[in-house]
Amino acid sequence: MHCYEDLVNCLSCGIILIGLGHLVHHRKTQTSYGRHMVLSPPARTVPARLAWFLQEIPALLAPLLLMFTSHKPSITGKHLLLGTFCTHYFQRTFVYSLLTRGRPFPLGVMVAAGFFCTLNGFLQGHYLLHCAHFDEEWSADYRLFLLGLVLFYVGMAINIHSDYILRNLRKPGEVSYKIPTGGLFEYVSGANYLGEIVEWFGFAVATWSLPALSFAVFSLSFIGPRAYYHHRCLRHSQNAEQSCHSTLILPCQTYPTLPYSISE
Repeated sequence: MHCYEDLVNCLSCGIILIGLGHLVHHRKTQTSYGRHMVLSPPARTVPARLAWFLQEIPALLAPLLLMFTSHKPSITGKHLLLGTFCTHYFQRTFVYSLLTRGRPFPLGVMVAAGFFCTLNGFLQGHYLLHCAHFDEEWSADYRLFLLGLVLFYVGMAINIHSDYILRNLRKPGEVSYKIPTGGLFEYVSGANYLGEIVEWFGFAVATWSLPALSFAVFSLSFIGPRAYYHHRCLRHSQNAEQSCHSTLILPCQTYPTLPYSISE
């Protein structure tokens, strides 16, 4: 397949603008999601496990289909980076989605997320397979590449471990929120979000590309406000004990706590 460079650049810039637009729009209001979800009576929802599976799997299938239908010679660097991207979405599709105990999703949120995952999966796969240039000496200066991969897998480990902590706060059937402890939750109030942000900025460093950077900026713009509103809810709650957490990545502060988790 030919490299559609103009399309790649337009999609990448569009993703950045959408992310920044979301960040500006949600400075004062939180997205209807998880604990902050407000549904009108006729709103349709999808069970959390099914919603996560359906919205995440396009980001795994799109690059795999591109890779299996590509007739270009196999290059280690491209497939290693694409495999790194797919590793995240394999875990989110076949592990996280089957274990999550979250609330049902609004149908519209699931459809929008599925559309973005399809678009982003195509963008990252097409760029790495058909546009990225890795000559025979691609590993000669591997410092940024290795740094990016280390950041990605460290972030992924943080994200998975934090999800494990959040998931085990609740007994089967429980939907109430609780304060997480352990792991990086001892230092930050959004350890699961921090891990995912580190992941995608690590991926951007490893690929050193505009598409990967656009996705990292998009992730920060969407996840950052969510973490902020969770943290603000904890800080401004009343009739609760004092607990020490940070914001997202800043030093520890003291704020009142609620029986809430930041898992959603």
